[in-house]
Amino acid sequence: MSGNDIRTKYLEYLKKQGHAIIPSAALVPENDPTTLFTGSGMQPLIPYLMGEKHPKGVRIANSQKCFRSGDIEEVGDNRHTTFFEMLGNWSLGDYFKEEQINQFWKFLTEEIKLDPNRIYVTCYIGNPEANIEKDTESESIWKDIFKEAGIEATSIEIGSEERGYEVGEQGGRIFFYSDKNWWSRVGGPDKMPVGEPGGPDSEVFYLFPEVVHDPKWGEHCHPNCDCGRYIELGNSVFMQYVKVQNGFDNLPNKNVDYGGGLERIAAAANNSPDVFPTNHASILSFLEERSGKTYSEGTEHTRAFRIIADHMKAAVFLIADGIEPSNTDQGYFVRRLIRRSVRYADTLGIGENTFSKVVQPIAEMYQEAYPYLTEKRAIIEQLIAKEEEQFRKTLERGLKQFNKVALQVHMTSTVVDGKKTLDTSKPAEVKKAISANNAFELFTTYGFPIELTEEIAQEKGMVVDRKGFEKLMEAHKEQSRAGAEHKFKGGLADSSEQVVQYHTATHLMLAGLRSILGTHVHQAGSNITGERLRYDVTHPERIDEETLRKVEAFVNHAIKMGGPVTIDMMPKTQAEQDPTIEASFWDRYPDEVKVYTMTGSDGTVYSRELCGGPHVSDLSEISGTFKITKEESSSAGVRRIKAVLV
Repeated sequence: MSGNDIRTKYLEYLKKQGHAIIPSAALVPENDPTTLFTGSGMQPLIPYLMGEKHPKGVRIANSQKCFRSGDIEEVGDNRHTTFFEMLGNWSLGDYFKEEQINQFWKFLTEEIKLDPNRIYVTCYIGNPEANIEKDTESESIWKDIFKEAGIEATSIEIGSEERGYEVGEQGGRIFFYSDKNWWSRVGGPDKMPVGEPGGPDSEVFYLFPEVVHDPKWGEHCHPNCDCGRYIELGNSVFMQYVKVQNGFDNLPNKNVDYGGGLERIAAAANNSPDVFPTNHASILSFLEERSGKTYSEGTEHTRAFRIIADHMKAAVFLIADGIEPSNTDQGYFVRRLIRRSVRYADTLGIGENTFSKVVQPIAEMYQEAYPYLTEKRAIIEQLIAKEEEQFRKTLERGLKQFNKVALQVHMTSTVVDGKKTLDTSKPAEVKKAISANNAFELFTTYGFPIELTEEIAQEKGMVVDRKGFEKLMEAHKEQSRAGAEHKFKGGLADSSEQVVQYHTATHLMLAGLRSILGTHVHQAGSNITGERLRYDVTHPERIDEETLRKVEAFVNHAIKMGGPVTIDMMPKTQAEQDPTIEASFWDRYPDEVKVYTMTGSDGTVYSRELCGGPHVSDLSEISGTFKITKEESSSAGVRRIKAVLV
């Protein structure tokens, strides 16, 4: 059973359960400054989980493309990938725990025909300090399900993952964890900012008894162990809370947010703990042909095969969604994926000019679900070929720099507990050290992965200050992750009421600018908080004061008139042909788009625009008077406008 089979079965099954099927959103999130990538199916649906009405109704489902940059270093085992598809279904104030848990169980055991005896589940243990109770309701539902299947379901309280390694499974079927079974975009209840939605969740794992527990992870195995005996298949989040200043409030609706790993479910359906043969088969075949080596579990080349297969699939999808290799933001990760693949290709003996040719088998594998990969194949191949060629040149330069660094290392410099020392009393057999700063420079300036630096150092009888490098790298990652928050194009600060009002006002302001200056004016970027809006628009020259006052009057008249903000879903091809619809960044939108229309109480249509963010339901909900405070140049052909509601 292939990944395509799983996707089709899932969407057909959910459709029978009354769910409207929506398309996958792009890998670059819209109006979400908390992250650089779409890493879960629920990210594009935050406005609806917060109470906005979805035009498709209260039951929706899809298969969402996801990319998680934080998992790059994890790739190489039997189950971690950076790119994956998340099967998702959502109940927006409709059904809750009972129907969701039973629905998922039936999909796994009846549609996919997994063995019920190998299914294990986890629930939330509660947080008394946050006044959040233990999820005994989910426990009770699971007990009934297992009982009906003839399975004894003992509940075990574990708490932290660390404690799981101490106490083990203990014959349990239902396990209670702490923060591991709480879902929000930023972690446990204590880490959530005001305005962030979240809730307890119930995860489902599949046991592969033939996998022997590796004690390097911990003394005992448990469902959240990293040894690979248990593989998580899906997670039902019961999104019922929102963080407020003094704790948690209930959301307007009790929502269900389910996400399941398509690739992992496909692997389980094929009774394989390894997700790669099922979901990366065409890439592995390509690499086998090029390298003359065979992919199989547990060989010296297994990790290299997996890293290349995952990274190149991720790079192809990211480039197809408009992200080119670069040294900043999303492009930094595309570059890292391709360069890391080149490095591991060398260990397999694969020569130059390889990676542009892997685009075709990936595009063919996803032809049915994502035909745009084939349509964009030429440009993807071109960008990947250019990046590979460029890296091979920097690889040569990097080797020269490494040799310079090696010569400069002091004869007695050593690494002790991650720190460089100059203790001349150290015995001669202590190896010389490449400092953390030098290793970091080799990575950031010359594109040298730390593994490559360590490998060359080992050949020369040296070591690398890996701990120091990792500290520098973590700071670098934090800066990259925070990049979207600090850059002007960051979108919305949050989904608070005031931010939603400002966001709606930007639509009115853009409509006013276009009505006065002309239809050449489009959005070029936005950054909106609860205190102000900043907005970039395409226009070749300074916008004079008189025009700005007219725009203010346009916006304030619309607010004063009031009127409904309505939503229509339509094919993107249809929207592109409609001259009344304004949109920027067309390539970032899925095949089916959401069009917001703002109509005054007198019937005047003030704005009609594509968007994916939250809006007020009526223009009269915008509080205050709209005032433009500044107009300035942002870049060539782009003007920046700052405004407030006072």
